[in-house]
Amino acid sequence: MPLPKIPTKPAALLSPIDYPKADKSKIVKSYVTPVVAAVASTPAILEAAALPVARAPVTDTPARIREVKAAKPAVVKPKSAVSRLADKGGQTKLFVLDTNVLMHDPSSLFRFEEHDVYLPMMTLEELDDHKKGMSEVARNARQVSRSLDALVGDMADGNIENGIPLAKLGNKDAKGRLFFQTKLTHMALPEGLPVGKADNQILGVVRALETQYPGRAIVLVSKDINMRIKARAMGLPAEEYFNDHVLEDTDLLYSGILQLPDDFWNKHGKGIESWQENKNGTGYTFYRLTGPTVAQMLVNQFVYLEPKNGEPMFYGQVRQINGKTAVLQTLRDYGHTKSNVWGITAKNREQNFALNLLMNPECDFVTLLGQAGTGKTLLALAAGLAQVLETKIYNEIIVTRVTVPVGEDIGFLPGTEEEKMSPWMGAFDDNLEVLNKSDSDAGEWGRAATQDLIRSRIKIKSLNFMRGRTFVNKFLIVDEAQNLTPKQIKTLVTRAGPGTKIICLGNIAQIDTPYLTEGSSGLTYVVDRFKGWAHSGHVTLARGERSRLADHASEVL
Repeated sequence: MPLPKIPTKPAALLSPIDYPKADKSKIVKSYVTPVVAAVASTPAILEAAALPVARAPVTDTPARIREVKAAKPAVVKPKSAVSRLADKGGQTKLFVLDTNVLMHDPSSLFRFEEHDVYLPMMTLEELDDHKKGMSEVARNARQVSRSLDALVGDMADGNIENGIPLAKLGNKDAKGRLFFQTKLTHMALPEGLPVGKADNQILGVVRALETQYPGRAIVLVSKDINMRIKARAMGLPAEEYFNDHVLEDTDLLYSGILQLPDDFWNKHGKGIESWQENKNGTGYTFYRLTGPTVAQMLVNQFVYLEPKNGEPMFYGQVRQINGKTAVLQTLRDYGHTKSNVWGITAKNREQNFALNLLMNPECDFVTLLGQAGTGKTLLALAAGLAQVLETKIYNEIIVTRVTVPVGEDIGFLPGTEEEKMSPWMGAFDDNLEVLNKSDSDAGEWGRAATQDLIRSRIKIKSLNFMRGRTFVNKFLIVDEAQNLTPKQIKTLVTRAGPGTKIICLGNIAQIDTPYLTEGSSGLTYVVDRFKGWAHSGHVTLARGERSRLADHASEVL
C-alpha cells in the first residue's frame, strides 16, 4: 500500500487532552527490563524467616524483544543452588557482604529487599584501611561508615546481636536486618589456606555461619571473581552483586530504532490523518495513526519501512504518543549534498537518524552508541560547528572525556588544563582535520584562518573539575562515555544550564575502567533511563564507515 496522500487542509499537533481516549484495559504494556538486583537475607529471624518474595508482574514483550531472545538466549544470573532453593521455598536469605561490594556501591546495604545482611569483622577492618584519600573508593568507604554509624548510633550494646532494622534510616524497601560479627568463631578452613588473609577469614565466617544456622540460606556476595571461585571450590554458595546492572543482556538495550512490519500501512491506514508543517525552513509531513505497532513505540524513537516490492521507503520519528495513538514525523534527508552539515553527509540510515537528533534544537540530550568507525565523533563535531558558527544557536563547544589509558600510564603531563588534556583529544584533532579539508575553495590561508576560528570556539575540559559548574548555551560533547560510572554521568548531565545540549558518545564493547561492565556502565544507565523522554534521543550506529580495513578488522579480530 503506498503512502497516504497529503491533504491541502492544514492541521497541527494535538495537545494531550484532545486525543481520543483509548481503552486502558486493552493497552499493551511496553516492555520493561527488570533491574537485576542481588537479593540479601537475615540471621536473626532464623526459624521464622519464611517471608514470601515479592515478584514483579511480567509485562508483555514487543516482537523485537522476542526476536532477539530467540536469536540469542538472554544471560541468566548465575545464582547459587542454595539461593534458588530459598527462592522456591519463599525463605529469606542471609547475605554475607565482601568489602568490595560496599566500596563499589555504598547504598548496597539497603538493596537486599526482605533479606538480611551480615558484615564480618574483616569487612569493617578493610573498610577502615580504604577510607583515606580522595578517590571514588575512599569516598564510598566513608559513606558506608557513616551509614553504619547512623544505624548503630542509638542501639543498646546487647541489642546489636539481635540485628538492626535496615529500614531504620528511611529505606522502606530494605525490610531485612543488619548483623555484625560480634563473636570470634572457629574457622575450619581447608589445610594450606593462609588464615591471616582477609578473603580467607571472610570465607571462614561464611562456613561458620552455615554450621551455626543449619537450614538457613547463607550466601556470600562479592565483586571479586577469584573470591567467588574460591568459595565455590570450598562448597560455599557465592554470587556477584547485580543491583548496579541496568540490563541482564546488553542485546536488549534500547537502540532508538524500530523497523516497521511490511503490512504497516495496511494495518494502520484506517482513519489516518496527515498534514504538513514548516520548521526551521524545512517542510515536514506528520501522520497521526492508531494501531497495534504503536504499543512498541517510544517518543523520539526512529521508525523505518523499506519495502522490497518497489513501494516508496518511509523514514520517520515518533513525536507524540497517547494510548494507541501516535504522531509520526518525516525526517530531513541529511544524506543529500544540499543538506550537508559542515560538509558532512550521512552515509547510511543510522547516521541520518543521528544527524536529525543532533541538529534538532528541541532535543537537549543525545546518546550515540556504536563500534569504532561508525562516525560518532565526526557527526557530533560537525553538528556542533554548524550550530555554533553558522546558526549560532550555541556559543561554544565543550569537549571532555574520561582519562582512562588503554595501556600503561605515561605519567604526569606538563602545562595548563587544556595542554594536559590535549593528548587525550587526538580523536577530535583527527576529525577537525577532516572537517577543515571539506572546503576546497578556501585555499591554504583560508583553511588556516578557519582552523584558528574553530579552535577558538572549542574548549577542552577535564571531568575532574566539573563539580559545581553550570554550562549555559553550550554544545557539550562527552567522548568515551562508556568509561563513566552512573554517578559520574549524573554529575555531568546535571551541569546543563539553559540552552545547553549534551551529547554522550561511546562504545560499550570498549570499557577500560576497572569494575565496570556493559550492564553497569554509566552510558548504558542513561540510555535506559532517558528513553521515551520528549527532549532526548538515542541512536545505535550499526555500520562502520571508517575504511574497508577498519571494518574487516572489527569483524575478524
